[in-house]
Amino acid sequence: KQWYQRRVAITAGEFLSTRNIFKHESLMWSKYNLLQGTNMVDFTIDVYHQLHPNSEPPEALGTKRSEVVYQLTVLQENCNQVIELFKKPDVIEQMEKNRDGPQLWEYLNLRYDFDRERLDDVFHYGKFMYDVGNYAIASTNLDFYRNLAPADSKYYGSAQWGKLASEILQQNWEEGMEELERLKDNISSAVHLSYSEVLAQRAWLIHWGLFVYFNHHQGRDQIIDMFLYQKPYLNAIQTMCPHILRYITTAVVISKRRRTDIKELIKILQQESYKDPITEFV
Repeated sequence: KQWYQRRVAITAGEFLSTRNIFKHESLMWSKYNLLQGTNMVDFTIDVYHQLHPNSEPPEALGTKRSEVVYQLTVLQENCNQVIELFKKPDVIEQMEKNRDGPQLWEYLNLRYDFDRERLDDVFHYGKFMYDVGNYAIASTNLDFYRNLAPADSKYYGSAQWGKLASEILQQNWEEGMEELERLKDNISSAVHLSYSEVLAQRAWLIHWGLFVYFNHHQGRDQIIDMFLYQKPYLNAIQTMCPHILRYITTAVVISKRRRTDIKELIKILQQESYKDPITEFV
């Protein structure tokens, strides 16, 4: 439950609904309950209509929808000011010259008094689009913010994680793999984080990474290389999330190169108290 992500659970429900494993009505109720904690109001209303074809949705949903639309309008207006700025010919020229974020930031700050608050509008709009389930627009805006904002910006880390989540929820596995590598490098170089914070960040990266690794064509080998042989990540697994050992075991068993990796895996499993039917298989 510690590593639970509501939107991933909703996506998993969508997948299960195509497999005819569980009763359709049961899945719909689960989906409806999960959606209650999000701003995906139109989706929630649609699910409600499927559950209650002859009933109007609760008044609270209508009220919430109005609030969401109002927030969206405000955020769009704020973000549009930034978008218009980046359409200016001189800004476009500077963007082409200065691929480096800090240099572009300095130009905008001096020429247009562009401050962090205005850039933060881009982040807030991107986050809001993520909250309502529009992951493509969320990805674009969070990427824009991340590439321009200084690394010490308040929302820099959140933008990185949001970008990764947006790619995963769109099932963009190539982009997801790139984001994993970028986050991995940033976690390794994050001198401002304590040891326990770095450990938690790696544990989160491991859990999000599973979606990418088991869907990317080179993902199984990546799981083995990263989780089995890179000590910082193996330490995070052993310390915070030993259940990940079942996924490492699965990757090793189905990998073509598994003969040498199984020996290493068995050695690690013998050191652990965690067991389940998959780890006991080897």
